[in-house]
Amino acid sequence: MKYLLSLCCVWLLISCQDEKDKETFLVGNAFGTEYHIKYFQEENYENQIDSIVNQFNQSLSTYLPTSDISNINSGDSTIEIDDSFQEVFRISQRIYNESKGYFDPTVGVLRNAYGFGEDKPLKVIDSVILDSLRQMVGFSKIRLTETNLIRKENKNIYLDFNAIAKGYGIDIIGQFLESKGIENYIVELGGEIRVKGKNILKNKAWLVGIEGIQSQLEDRSYTHTLKLKDEALASSGNYRKFRVDSLSGNKYVHTINPLTGKAEQSDITSASVIAKTCAEADAYATTIMSMGHEKTQVFLNRVQDIEVYYTYLDDKNEAQEFMSVGFENRIVE
Repeated sequence: MKYLLSLCCVWLLISCQDEKDKETFLVGNAFGTEYHIKYFQEENYENQIDSIVNQFNQSLSTYLPTSDISNINSGDSTIEIDDSFQEVFRISQRIYNESKGYFDPTVGVLRNAYGFGEDKPLKVIDSVILDSLRQMVGFSKIRLTETNLIRKENKNIYLDFNAIAKGYGIDIIGQFLESKGIENYIVELGGEIRVKGKNILKNKAWLVGIEGIQSQLEDRSYTHTLKLKDEALASSGNYRKFRVDSLSGNKYVHTINPLTGKAEQSDITSASVIAKTCAEADAYATTIMSMGHEKTQVFLNRVQDIEVYYTYLDDKNEAQEFMSVGFENRIVE
């Protein structure tokens, strides 16, 4: 009997260990792109994750005409926003203040005007039109009431959280996995990543790559490989996301300077940020793209708990790179 009990205990121990080490890999669609999730538990949570994505889209997707944010942008002031919307709003407000306006989710009206949103681009954007559009830009012109309603100084202010929402969506998925007792996972969505623990099968930290600005969609190349643990990584760049006007020949990039209203390339060509949450990493990467090299250096002296890598063009138009010490320490040779 003792021998039998010992065998049972050993079998139970092995079974629990096997279940914990069981690798599950999920692929699906979210936020206009594809997600890839790997975690170590046998249970398949694809349906629950899809439900989380759908609920998040219903709250914050500007591409969904019936979403809360679309209704708010259309002028509905009776929408009581949910917890996700509230949290994204508060993080955005903090980073807007930290960056002195370089991160601003009210640039939606400008993004639409330049052809990077849901509307057709304006045929002409001269100084008069630009000044008019800028009257509808400024996160300080909106507020969240105690009853969770959005109030706008100008009814035409267009909220667009695309520079933070995808990262926050990744955080929500990660938090869901953790609520199921999953201690080791990686969530990747459109190149943005959140990791927890380690890769159990390899007994090593999760390894992720930083895509180079010369990388092609069909043949991706990476400049650096990083090891991450219990943190997130997001990148931003204008080397693919730009539009050339067929009439004027002007090149417009998708990262818009909220202070000037212009969709012009700064001297920074790509930016990658490591932070505790993917929402913050996402927002800070966009902020750095807008600021440019000199202002970013000042900004990084004020902001804590992030690590940064970016490429930029110097005064001679030659490619350079900046890397924080913490970022460099995560590089795998």
